[in-house]
Amino acid sequence: MRREGTWPKPPLYGPGYHAIWQSLYDRFGLSFAPTLDLSQPDEHWERYLYFNAGWFFGSDPAEFGQRFLAWALALRDGPHDELACQMMDPWLDQAVLPLVIHSLGGGRPGPALDGLDGDVTCHYRRLPLLYARDPEAAIVALESAVAAKEVKRVLREWEPARKLIYQDKGRQKVRPIFADRPTPAPEKMIRNQLKARGWWLV
Repeated sequence: MRREGTWPKPPLYGPGYHAIWQSLYDRFGLSFAPTLDLSQPDEHWERYLYFNAGWFFGSDPAEFGQRFLAWALALRDGPHDELACQMMDPWLDQAVLPLVIHSLGGGRPGPALDGLDGDVTCHYRRLPLLYARDPEAAIVALESAVAAKEVKRVLREWEPARKLIYQDKGRQKVRPIFADRPTPAPEKMIRNQLKARGWWLV
């Protein structure tokens, strides 16, 4: 899973990851213990069921959507004590997604799905991030998909696409900033560098 531990941010004096996540499961009547990855240390964010929504799937999208909406509204409109120090905007989906997935029988993806957020799909969220950190194959696929005249006519009205794709600034200006990095930097660091250079086009 391509993700970073962006939520929750436990305050110095608690509650910690465990207490925050358990409070969410308890609130919606869900079993918490089966969701833990016991290979990860206690109070490390990867121990807890957590997703960035690059992809997910299930048997009934309508049921998923109804439950997600109901629980997201419940947390937004009535946060409980363990959420008092937590930013819920824009992280509400990060809090609710694991709960809904678990409630419908889902969990962490196994090795059979490693190609998602890997060789098969690419979750880039914002166009500047694609050019900053993703493999050449993903960029070629995107540029090929939007090369048709009827697509270009519409998409070039959107500034990020016009500059980064059609004016080739993604390759000429953004990609070189990060070309010599041996490992991917945290997304926040990448965003800050893009903003500082005027390339955080969204």
